[in-house]
Amino acid sequence: QVQLVESGGGLVQAGGSLRLSCAASGRTFSSYAMGWFRQAPGKEREFVAAISWSGGSTVYAASVKGRFTISRDNAKNTVYLHMDSLKPEDTAVYYCAARATHSVLVSTTLRTVDHWGQGTQVTVSS
Repeated sequence: QVQLVESGGGLVQAGGSLRLSCAASGRTFSSYAMGWFRQAPGKEREFVAAISWSGGSTVYAASVKGRFTISRDNAKNTVYLHMDSLKPEDTAVYYCAARATHSVLVSTTLRTVDHWGQGTQVTVSS
């Protein structure tokens, strides 16, 4: 069983930056493609970014491409989401997600998620 714990959320002004972290338990972290989703009040959870098990491939939602960067450190069992040029519409609870797969990463890889984190709040003020 993999447990995911997010951290790094908070309040930031528009145009600012934040880095989210997701620490995973267990010794099989490198077997998982990892990703981030977000859910704003009154809206459905949406995909933000994903990274392959090796870190060699990444995919992004169009709304964050060029502003957000996903990365991972398999030695530390941690995946990161660095967010720049934040906008008020980025305000949401951000969730870490994991799927056990070594397949080539595509935009739909995390349509199936094996494990979710509990979420961390990101609030961007205008």
